[in-house]
Amino acid sequence: MPVSDGIVTTEGEPGDRPALGRCIAVPADRFAAEFWGRRALLSPAADLQRGFDDLLTADAVDELLADRALRTPFIRMAKEGSVLPPSRYTAPGGFGAEVSDQVSTDRVLAEFAAGATIVLQGLHRTWRPLQDFSRQLILDLGHPVQINAYITPAQSRGFDPHYDVHDVFVLQISGEKRWVVHEPVREHPFADEPWSQHAAAVQARAAEPPAIETVLRPGDSLYLPSGWIHSAVAQGGTTVHVTVGMPAFTLADIGRDLVASALRADALREPLPIGADVGDPQALAAAVQAASAALVAALSGGADPTGVADVLGRRLTRMTRPEPVRPLATVDALAALTPAASVHWRHGLRAEVRATDAEVSIRLADRTVTLPPQTAEAITALQAGATPSAGALPALDEHDSLVVARRLVREGVLVLAP
Repeated sequence: MPVSDGIVTTEGEPGDRPALGRCIAVPADRFAAEFWGRRALLSPAADLQRGFDDLLTADAVDELLADRALRTPFIRMAKEGSVLPPSRYTAPGGFGAEVSDQVSTDRVLAEFAAGATIVLQGLHRTWRPLQDFSRQLILDLGHPVQINAYITPAQSRGFDPHYDVHDVFVLQISGEKRWVVHEPVREHPFADEPWSQHAAAVQARAAEPPAIETVLRPGDSLYLPSGWIHSAVAQGGTTVHVTVGMPAFTLADIGRDLVASALRADALREPLPIGADVGDPQALAAAVQAASAALVAALSGGADPTGVADVLGRRLTRMTRPEPVRPLATVDALAALTPAASVHWRHGLRAEVRATDAEVSIRLADRTVTLPPQTAEAITALQAGATPSAGALPALDEHDSLVVARRLVREGVLVLAP
């Protein structure tokens, strides 16, 4: 675990990247060097470690639609390139749940039977197996992750050829779908550069011979960097696939943070002259030149990676969710906590731990938890992945260990094993 000046900045080493390894048929280091952000990669099921039916199934889709009271935007529907208005597949929930945008299963059935694709969005928040998978993949990649599922009836197409503004893994769950993939017309598009801005170029590229044309079958995986153009048509019967979206941090993110820091330079604090016409380019020419020179000087003075890492780390924390806790069960378990109870660091919880002679602080996204300095060894071990019993935290006696364990479970830092 990287430690600098008493500050722990990551939850732990990625190890063999188990979630990423499920999606690719090449070693993780080769994928990072040759494919990530560069080239598409088709990974047949026969070359992968295992299938994906533990993550989602057709029965699970029916459960989500029929029993989970989903609302928009957790569901949308599309047909032949057009997104359907929510009124076509949602309705009020009835007495006691009068919200107007809950899934209407009979309306979904009618649209699906007529050829519309069902899109279940945000499954990294609503379906437990994909919650767990996404948390591990975030640790493996160091980038945010979001997961949707696309359920398409036979011989139907939900969307025209298009590109995504983030990298994706396509994991085929059930059925078969023919994919046609073309190289990008816009390399690494930013989030505000959707394919519709380049619709003519996308359409022209889609008419050319494809880079990949294949039928994905259950257990197959396809990696597409952002900007790669794709479309898919269901073959035979109903098909279900999961799309794992990865909006990767970029050099622009670092540049934005560096510029924000440089703008605090003393040389840029000077006010513009009185009477300056800020709408006149000629009047501002000298000021623009001076500001440019001062900004370049501030940026070339040597950037501090610590500040950038802090900003990006906090941004990743805001964009992701750690392992959920069960409030009722946790309160009951704390009331009956015994020294033998097993505890572990809450999976996916990012925190900065600082140890000084006076205290140990655990800085979370919304608050800081402080503990006595003698808990440093225990906290470091827990964050590194240790799973001790509540009464045997490292370097603490049983009484102090139970006090610390109880406090950290109540704060949502530790989780009790079931």
